[in-house]
Amino acid sequence: MKAPLPDNEIERLAALYSLDILDSPPEKDFDDIVALAASVCDVPISMVSLVDADRQWAKARTGAEIAESPRDVSFCAHAILSRDLLMVPDTQQDARFADNPAVTTSGGLRFYAGAPLMTTDGYALGTLCVLDIRPRTLDVEQQQALRALARQVTAQLELRRYAFALANTTARLQELERRKDDLAGLVGGELRASLRLLTAYLDRLGTTGVHDSDLAELVGRASAAHVRGFRELIDHLTTMADAGMGGDSLHMRQCDLTRVTQRAVEAVRPIAASKHIWILNQAGGPSLPIIADPVRLEQVLTHLLFAAVKYTPAGGRVRVGTEMESGPTVRLDDMDLPDGMRPDLFPHLYYGAIANPADVPGPDRGLAVAKRILDAHHATVALSDRPGDGTSLHVVFPYAEMIDPDTLIRDLALA
Repeated sequence: MKAPLPDNEIERLAALYSLDILDSPPEKDFDDIVALAASVCDVPISMVSLVDADRQWAKARTGAEIAESPRDVSFCAHAILSRDLLMVPDTQQDARFADNPAVTTSGGLRFYAGAPLMTTDGYALGTLCVLDIRPRTLDVEQQQALRALARQVTAQLELRRYAFALANTTARLQELERRKDDLAGLVGGELRASLRLLTAYLDRLGTTGVHDSDLAELVGRASAAHVRGFRELIDHLTTMADAGMGGDSLHMRQCDLTRVTQRAVEAVRPIAASKHIWILNQAGGPSLPIIADPVRLEQVLTHLLFAAVKYTPAGGRVRVGTEMESGPTVRLDDMDLPDGMRPDLFPHLYYGAIANPADVPGPDRGLAVAKRILDAHHATVALSDRPGDGTSLHVVFPYAEMIDPDTLIRDLALA
């Protein structure tokens, strides 16, 4: 049975295309997620599947050879019609899939579960799905983990788009910085002389009511000579105004770092539970006001926690807390393992991806992207290592004084 189109199909496709992810090479960040989904759900097949206008394409897959299939026979085309997980215990008993070629073939698919990849704007780009050749179901813990992993996929996609937009903004501002001397000379020299002539002519005309043809001729020649200069000035000012105001710019406002961190912990907890990793949440202290984009910051902290869970062995412990150091701080502690083994998680994250993020895609590209977003928040990332107490990653933000919300909105609008 062919799936109907979502009501917001045009907008959904626009959101998908804006990510520039279709037909991109495999990446370890997404490969790790499908491997973890298959392991957690105890299935042979898992995919990060994106639903294009007329096809289903897998950004990452394990246990499946085919990366692309027509949308008409796509299981995920049905899953994106809902905001929650679609689970089909036996495809042969479901009218939507019983005559699907992937089901009717010998050794065909008998089980499907897909969690929609929902953007923060409410568009389902595709799914993180798991499949099996035998009928089955997922227990509650597996369902929660699959949903949480799907959120990790979407967060990773959105963070990359924002990091790219920030990089473009930085490049534009750097170009303006290089050209500011030309701009200063233009405004302070040639254009100012032309404006003085124009002002003198208008003053004389307004005072005497008599047209001064000689002065008017000077004004005309000066204006004609500097029309290009006026246009360059307008282009400069327009570029400066547009530099940080695109649709993908961060939406900064006052928020509570403690509360944002708590939400990030809860987002990752189902994944940690599936790996038998204990997350000790100590992010329940006093409010720590900062200026940030709370949605993107939550995605960054969630990704850092997900990386901690991904690299921590089963039975490990990660402690998360918020406190006041030199500023409002999120602290992640990779605690010593019960058998006395020293964890090496955070040195790996810090030195491999955060301290020296590379532009060339690598195994920790997602962490390099997270670092760019943290840089835009003027946050500092530091590492501490104390024998007997494991290693700690500290993310320190500038402190925002508690102010009236209306004042904050006004100041941001003027900035």
